[in-house]
Amino acid sequence: MNRPVILSTPRSEAVAGTPLGRRLRRISALERREEARAFLDTFHDAHGTGAAARRRRRAEVRRDLIRQGRYEHTPEELAFGARLAWRNHGRCIGRLFWESLEVVDARSVTDPQAIADSVHDHLATAQSDGRVRSLITVFPPAAGAAPTPWIESGQIVQYAGHVLPGGRILGDRQNVETTRIAHSLGWRPRAEPSRFDLLPWFLRDADDRRHRIDLPQGLVHEVPIAHPDRPALSELGLRWYAVPLVSGMVLTLGGIDYPCAPFNGFYMATEIASRNFADARRYDLLPEAGEALGIARTRDPYWRDTALTEMNRAVLHSYRAAGVTMLDHHTASDQFMTFHRREQAAGRAVAADWRWIVPPQSGSACEPFHLRMRNFHPVPNYYWDRGDGRRLMPWYGDRARSRPALWADRLARRWKLWKRMTW
Repeated sequence: MNRPVILSTPRSEAVAGTPLGRRLRRISALERREEARAFLDTFHDAHGTGAAARRRRRAEVRRDLIRQGRYEHTPEELAFGARLAWRNHGRCIGRLFWESLEVVDARSVTDPQAIADSVHDHLATAQSDGRVRSLITVFPPAAGAAPTPWIESGQIVQYAGHVLPGGRILGDRQNVETTRIAHSLGWRPRAEPSRFDLLPWFLRDADDRRHRIDLPQGLVHEVPIAHPDRPALSELGLRWYAVPLVSGMVLTLGGIDYPCAPFNGFYMATEIASRNFADARRYDLLPEAGEALGIARTRDPYWRDTALTEMNRAVLHSYRAAGVTMLDHHTASDQFMTFHRREQAAGRAVAADWRWIVPPQSGSACEPFHLRMRNFHPVPNYYWDRGDGRRLMPWYGDRARSRPALWADRLARRWKLWKRMTW
């Protein structure tokens, strides 16, 4: 495998007020201790730890938090917490497999080159032979005012959005600014600009220097999109990558934040066909794809529904033909309902955001559409930025508690939300 190319911008002198510092949650020392205690209780309950071991570990963590304001998770706690964060994340429909998440402990890796190599190894491992493996690689946590490396890109694999003369955009509109930054750091596509030029990704090191990291040639597995019955679609040259490796989210676990923790699952067809290809803010390909599919644009707006359905068929067919793991939205919805029933049987409420769980295609034909949902933002969890992470806090609703305790908890949550507001 080729070594990635790393180019950096000048060193930043200050640690405070960095982009990462503005993204991370701000919680008090008491809130951090509460989250640590709640997580340790969950961990020990799941593992059936004896009372003496529980007391000893609680005392260790409490002592470290008082002295240093932070503590270190054991490898077992880290692996369990990363899986638990997936189970708790209310925007993911694919949580049925949360226990199968593979966790790579890379907390000792701080060198930018070593981080780049680890991330590329992660992508190669996740792609495997096409049967995508759910994987997370966890790098060092945020440690107060101390600098921490983190990945600035939302995903490791992304396509460029080129602004052409006249203002027309070629490629992914979502990545116009990312493409501009890449150009400022010397990146150029290998050939003439196209719709599907793989962008480099950006890493901030412990000194807050931005590094441009080029994806080694041949590393990314891309799937050409073709329709099973209408060959004209393949003439558009559409393609997408096999593994969505999310790198811009922060893992928060027991009061400790891990800003560099890239993870992946596998795609659902609607994510590519109904959103990435069809959204006006992304590729906006529906009129062009509809024409290639022989679907005429008429005054009857249902041509869009037909085109979306055929695009989903094409994407699902293409990934299956390439031997790459992918689900249709009906199967994914059924799996979510299985997950929901299992959680209820275990006596746990399910945090879920209706807007994210219900598929963007044929929503009312999928069972989650008719399910009452509430996202109570439990921790451990994953979040994008401070605004997204503001509501995250321990959840005690699964325990049998008195009415006064329930009211006290509700008031405490409202007080925390008020304190975390950016006035």
